[in-house]
Amino acid sequence: MESDTPVAAATNVEAPRGMYPARLDDKGRLKLPATFQQFFNSLGERKLFVTSVNRRIAQIYPMAVWKENEKFFESYTANPVAARNIAFNANDLGAEAEMDAQGRILFNPELRRELNLEGQELHLFAYKGRVEVLNEALYLERKHSAMKSAAEDQDLLEMAGLR
Repeated sequence: MESDTPVAAATNVEAPRGMYPARLDDKGRLKLPATFQQFFNSLGERKLFVTSVNRRIAQIYPMAVWKENEKFFESYTANPVAARNIAFNANDLGAEAEMDAQGRILFNPELRRELNLEGQELHLFAYKGRVEVLNEALYLERKHSAMKSAAEDQDLLEMAGLR
């Protein structure tokens, strides 16, 4: 049974698969690859929230998904300090944005500076209803980490049901 909530609509749209290169232009706009443009256009909502919750990786959230996160922060009782800290990070570095007709999204200056996103290739991939944006150093760090335990991770997940 499909839900009529905005988050369900966002998660029912197929997100792009794979890792995609991108760059910020001189005005701080990220030119999205065509497959991400199609993804965001298919959501039927223009507003996005561009932020970082961990102050390392940038995220582009459809606004409906971000609003669900805000509700989560308000109701999370297991560790309210952690919820408050993540909400603070997101609001400190985040800003609302809209994709323009050329498929560009503006990243605010604080986010660009703190995450070192300017003047280098960036790496984009879809994850849990959002788009993750990694700078080159973080991409290489994650790649190295994933490579170190790839065989063991595959075995573990295949025993749990990965095909």
